[in-house]
Amino acid sequence: MARKGSLRRRIVLLLTLAMVAGGVYTAVSFVQRSEVLITERCTAVGGGSAELATDQAANAGLITAVAVRRGLPARAASIALATAMQESKIRNISHGDQAGPDSRGLFQQRPSQGWGTAEQVMDPYHASNAFYDALAKVPDYQALNITEAAQRVQRSAYPDAYAQHEVMARAFASSLSGQTAAGLDCSLRAPDEAGDPAAVQERLTAAFGDVPASTDGSTLVLDAEGTRAWALAQWAVANAKALSITEVQAEGRGWSRQDRDGWQPSDVPAGQVRVTVAEAPTP
Repeated sequence: MARKGSLRRRIVLLLTLAMVAGGVYTAVSFVQRSEVLITERCTAVGGGSAELATDQAANAGLITAVAVRRGLPARAASIALATAMQESKIRNISHGDQAGPDSRGLFQQRPSQGWGTAEQVMDPYHASNAFYDALAKVPDYQALNITEAAQRVQRSAYPDAYAQHEVMARAFASSLSGQTAAGLDCSLRAPDEAGDPAAVQERLTAAFGDVPASTDGSTLVLDAEGTRAWALAQWAVANAKALSITEVQAEGRGWSRQDRDGWQPSDVPAGQVRVTVAEAPTP
């Protein structure tokens, strides 16, 4: 009888261990599947709500950062984003169409029309600055409808086409310029590789110009406050996928790639924007 009882206990123990192992496997599999099922996208609010794919959001961040660097109003960025969405879907494409076979880049600018060389119009920084240079020559462009202002710059065969992108343009321009705090959120899978604070700083400097910064381990610490802090912070969120950014903190709020709960209260010190990148996995 004692042997039968001992055997029964062993069987129960083995069955319990098997159930636990199965539960762990199921949980891990669920997490892995949930990562795969995530639709990566960025959502902005501010004068409306809109979504962009992550590569589009990163380009929108660059276009808006150039406007911020030049001291232009968010309205200028709205016009630029509506234009880029109509012309290229906010992607830096290397081909044109029948109407403009030599058109290239975010704004489909034509070297034959004086926008720069073929290499220059494919440079997003040059293309954005060229667009704003032309926009600045439009009298009272801030008082114009977005589609009318865009048409004054582009002289498109479809002058009313830009209007369909106004809600998206306002939402992303407002968030990425810092006018709408905590207005940009990106839903992302876990990073594929480690990030580099120096790479983040290099890309950010190219967009905004020099920003006082230091490094704290895997975190880039930027000195900024108010609207500028939010412009830098939400630019970082828009570039989180490409730069393996996992956390962004600014003005008492924090965004986490892992939690996917949007901006939450944070104890970040006043006057700082903290951008944390993924660390290399432990061997």
